[in-house]
Amino acid sequence: MSSLSQRSEVEEEVKQPECNIGTTGHVDHGKTTLVQALTGVWAARHSEELKRGLTLKLGYADASFRMCPNCPPPQRYTTEPICKFCGSKTVLLRRVSFVDCPGHEMLMATMLSGATLMDGALLVIDATQPCPQPQTREHLIALEIIGVKNIVIVQNKVEVPSRERLLKSYNEILSFIKGTIAENAPIIPVSALHKANIDVLIQAIEEYIPTPKRDPTKPPRMLVARSFDVNKPGTPPEKLMGGVLGGSIIQGKLRVGDEIEISPGLRVERMGRVEYVSLYTEIVSLKAGDLVVEEANPGGLVGVGTLLDPSLTKADALVGNVAGKPGTLPPVWYDFSFEVHLLEWVVGTRELQRVEPIRFREPLMINVGTATTLGIVTGLSKDEVHVTLRRPVCADVGARIAISRKISGRWRLIGYGFIKG
Repeated sequence: MSSLSQRSEVEEEVKQPECNIGTTGHVDHGKTTLVQALTGVWAARHSEELKRGLTLKLGYADASFRMCPNCPPPQRYTTEPICKFCGSKTVLLRRVSFVDCPGHEMLMATMLSGATLMDGALLVIDATQPCPQPQTREHLIALEIIGVKNIVIVQNKVEVPSRERLLKSYNEILSFIKGTIAENAPIIPVSALHKANIDVLIQAIEEYIPTPKRDPTKPPRMLVARSFDVNKPGTPPEKLMGGVLGGSIIQGKLRVGDEIEISPGLRVERMGRVEYVSLYTEIVSLKAGDLVVEEANPGGLVGVGTLLDPSLTKADALVGNVAGKPGTLPPVWYDFSFEVHLLEWVVGTRELQRVEPIRFREPLMINVGTATTLGIVTGLSKDEVHVTLRRPVCADVGARIAISRKISGRWRLIGYGFIKG
């Protein structure tokens, strides 16, 4: 403990977020309110989100998890620099980034894109409603499909229902998670609105969602989850700033001054044929969480300022791309075969429906990394499917994909697979 307490304030100020934690669950169960309770930031910043009161895009916010050297757990866990119980100066444990996913069924593709960035997840469940709701089940299966295994369950809105309803909710959650990847996850009762039991939640996150080991020596690679034009209307040409990419570094390090390749890149038409060409640019600025840095490490969420024409990055135009050192990125696929694993039941519908076999010429929604594309089935065998993609993806052989089918006008998860080539 003494060594922890001796960390300098300078070290704390420059520490980058090192772990991505997702907030998942059914619409209106309090995910964004919970992120605000943990970080002080309302992650839904888009104008339409503010107007409608729900998350439409991936939201981001950072938190500093700290520990009081004198208080016992769980009171010792906090995000405040001064302990509210004893007045001691707290010690920084780590900084984390939160990825706030939309819960609405129409936005499942956005949730899947966010899940690929997560090192762990909070599954938020409204204690006032029966569990599971459709997207509660859908999000949990999505986490399993993407491979997110470190989960903490948040029983939210505990200030509203009676004691009897809270106990019933707890037992519903236990029944729901039995036999799933979340079977041994802790269930933490919380009031996100009143910031009650947040210290217990932080303790659970520290114990159940560790920072993964990463290899900083590998060639840098970043999954692009957002892209922006940060220039305001009317900005004179000489003051225009280049486009900005947002996402997470999954290996290696990015530095200011590095040249990067962005793939699959830009859609172009040549002699009546559509193809995609990689973009090449230089990193002119890096922001890791809310820190301006010269070098960005894996983990956390990163904003990369570039020399790209901002018209290329506006309105999330480059979402789904992969960025990294030129010549080191995975192949670009216009079509591929994948090993298929279908679920027994369709995910996300209120009534249980069995998953029917994939059909020839059927359209499927494919999620790989942060990319979402449409694939038309052009080949079938017992355990393998070949798809031709409407929009190519950049991914390694063996990459995990999520497969959805349109059912009753909505894309529903039906399985997962691995790219074979």
